[in-house]
Amino acid sequence: MALYDDIGGAPAVRAILDAFYPRVLADAKLSSFFLGVDIERLKKTQEGFFAMALGGSNAYTGRSLQDAHVRTRRRGVKDTEFDHFLAVFKGVLVDRGVPAEKIAECLAVFEGARSQILDR
Repeated sequence: MALYDDIGGAPAVRAILDAFYPRVLADAKLSSFFLGVDIERLKKTQEGFFAMALGGSNAYTGRSLQDAHVRTRRRGVKDTEFDHFLAVFKGVLVDRGVPAEKIAECLAVFEGARSQILDR
């Protein structure tokens, strides 16, 4: 079974994103990276990306991670902010009751995207 299914599939991903982005927008270290971003549109894109990245259906048709984060890099995102972003995401997974081993697997997948997001 795919990690996507292990964490609850589409309904769980939607709930995770619905809990995650309000935290990001309220976070002083992260909110500036999302100024002017249509969060509802972003969440829809993220649903497809998460499905693909976590081994679910490959319904993602969005831009590459590198292209999608050009503006984020212009706003100065570095490893420190990426680490904090992952910590906030982990907090949501913990609050949603995702088992620790599945959280570790999810974070490893997103850690694998660091170089693309930070363009190195």
